[in-house]
Amino acid sequence: MESLFNIKYIVSSILYSLIGIIILVISFWVIEKITPENLWKEIIVNHNKALAIIAAAFIIAVAIIIASAIHG
Repeated sequence: MESLFNIKYIVSSILYSLIGIIILVISFWVIEKITPENLWKEIIVNHNKALAIIAAAFIIAVAIIIASAIHG
């Protein structure tokens, strides 16, 4: 009888999730470095809502690309 939870699928799911999160963080870091202002300071200190929306859209877009690449 096949087990309900196959350890291979659980490990691969966790591994792909970690790889996706690492890629997302690296891509945000790259965007942070190539922009002229510090994004975090602009969003938190200066309350720049437009920049916050742009950053959120970037993170969502990269997350969708990573998820579709992992899913196949």
